Amino acid sequence: MDYSNQSGFRQRKLQPKVRMRGTAVDSNEPSQLFDDTSAGHNAGHSAVDKGPVAYAGQSLLSDPVSNLAMAYGSSLASQGKEMMDKNLDRFIPISKLKYYFAVDTVYVGKKLGLLVFPYMHENWEVSYQQDTPVAPRFDVNAPDLYIPAMAFITYILVAGLALGTQNRFSPEILGMQASSALVWLIIEVLAVLLSLYLVTVNTDLTTIDLVAFSGYKYVGMIVGVLAGLLFGKMGYYLTLLWCCASIFVFMIRTLRLKILSEAAAEGVLVRGAKNQLRMYLTMAIAAAQPVFMYWLTFHLVR
Repeated sequence: MDYSNQSGFRQRKLQPKVRMRGTAVDSNEPSQLFDDTSAGHNAGHSAVDKGPVAYAGQSLLSDPVSNLAMAYGSSLASQGKEMMDKNLDRFIPISKLKYYFAVDTVYVGKKLGLLVFPYMHENWEVSYQQDTPVAPRFDVNAPDLYIPAMAFITYILVAGLALGTQNRFSPEILGMQASSALVWLIIEVLAVLLSLYLVTVNTDLTTIDLVAFSGYKYVGMIVGVLAGLLFGKMGYYLTLLWCCASIFVFMIRTLRLKILSEAAAEGVLVRGAKNQLRMYLTMAIAAAQPVFMYWLTFHLVR
């Protein structure tokens, strides 16, 4: 075998291998051109597609029409909130309600004692500071809404307990008990407001004050029902009689300073027809409390 021929043969055999390696590295082959151009084509399309998305928010924010619409919408929202707060404060004075819940533990204890035993209390006038009544926690004579609200809720719970001990409890009956108590309270307050209007009494009593004074009777109702559960009907009637007399005295001594305040300020004795009507109205409001106390509790004790 000739060496040169053999080497030439090897060279002829090796050349295709070199060309094959070259084809793998060379980027001018059709397959490489297809792959690269497709990648570049996709990248170009993705760049084109992402362009409008990236700048859509900026173009929207930079649009003066949209900015004007956003400013107009925010101004309308602020005006609507201000109007709602003004109308809400007209019907439900939120700022005034804070005064009626400004209580503490000492005030609650003294007020409950005054409601149950008002006979030894002498000074019934509400204290003022610069023509403004002081907060209830500083004056036991000031009306509040904390005790009436808590007493109303406690009354509903005690009523449910009384019905449960008699195997008469059901959610429907308890709901009727709560709704009837609330309806009678509303009727009472509306009747007092109408009476004050008809008698033309110039008083500083507000609707919230009347709700507070009308809600104090729930304390005696709770005590009466609990006494009935512990000691039977006799305990219920005796305790309720005491609580009715206490709330009657409490209402007379409290409301006479409010309803008869004009006559007292003028130094006029309660003898005229107008003042007589005011006195009768005060006694009627006080006498209505025991009636409601019995009406809302007598069926709970058997």
